[in-house]
Amino acid sequence: MDLKDILAINLRKIRRDKNLTQEALAERAELSPRYIGKIESATVSPTITVVGKLAEALAVEPCDLIRATPPL
Repeated sequence: MDLKDILAINLRKIRRDKNLTQEALAERAELSPRYIGKIESATVSPTITVVGKLAEALAVEPCDLIRATPPL
């Protein structure tokens, strides 16, 4: 699994855990909902600036979005 896939999984999980829609997250992060969808489907590789915006919008550390967790 590459970093893009890890980011997609973590972003989706954290967003859902915070009961946010892609649209609500997009508004908070000043991004488009379509772009959020592309990140969550691992079809784009966001810049570190975008990762920072997402982390701030979700009130988490950027490393939380890209941290690989061991498989269960």
